[in-house]
Amino acid sequence: MMPRVVLFDLDDTLFAHRGAVAAGILLHLDRIGGEFATGDRTAATALWDALEEEHYHSYLAGTLDFAGQRRARAQDFAASFRVSLTDAEADAWFDDYFLRYRASWRLHDDALPCLDALVELLPGVRFGLITNGDPVFQGEKIWRVGLHDRFEHVVTSGALGVAKPDVRIFEHACALFGVPVSEAVYVGDRLRTDALGAAAAGLTGVWLDRATASAVPLTPADKIDAARLRILRIETLAELTSALSGQSVETRPA
Repeated sequence: MMPRVVLFDLDDTLFAHRGAVAAGILLHLDRIGGEFATGDRTAATALWDALEEEHYHSYLAGTLDFAGQRRARAQDFAASFRVSLTDAEADAWFDDYFLRYRASWRLHDDALPCLDALVELLPGVRFGLITNGDPVFQGEKIWRVGLHDRFEHVVTSGALGVAKPDVRIFEHACALFGVPVSEAVYVGDRLRTDALGAAAAGLTGVWLDRATASAVPLTPADKIDAARLRILRIETLAELTSALSGQSVETRPA
């Protein structure tokens, strides 16, 4: 049975978050100058990325609020340069970075062509987004990159109170569309958070294994679960229509 609803993750699936983060932090460090601008830029980008992973998950777990995870990220990063920031200074530091990050926002090149190809493959298909994050922040991204008129429903963890991979967020999205989970597909760049979470809820889980995405090491349990739940693996969104129509696609993660 072909799906009636195709749901997507936002960051690093449709929206080029990693690229914007890397560009934003380097532009910010250049503006600050001094040791921030002359240090190892690859190491600085990797550290900023790792701190986002750490502190954003603290926000999702409820141990930090949205502003708090930003503040902690700025303070930890500055501390690696032997600079101590007060809470107010960290907030201002992050706000300055955010201007450069925001200026770098864009979609992945395969995002809109994928949506158009799905409309052609699946006449009457309906689209939605499920994203872990603050509804205002994620909504701003959606508007800025021109996705606001492409999705019927947008579900955010910040508004719902549960985050991926909790099955309830996927079930909630399907309920909004009025379709059983078996008639929906979910596509995301994280195997456990996105594809396995969706498949555990009864949707078809598709793992978008982008080479440019932040690497999250797979565990033996991930691989076993991916095989058991018949996760589809693709490397670009250009492969999604083939995956859904049963053409030459991998059905196991690498």
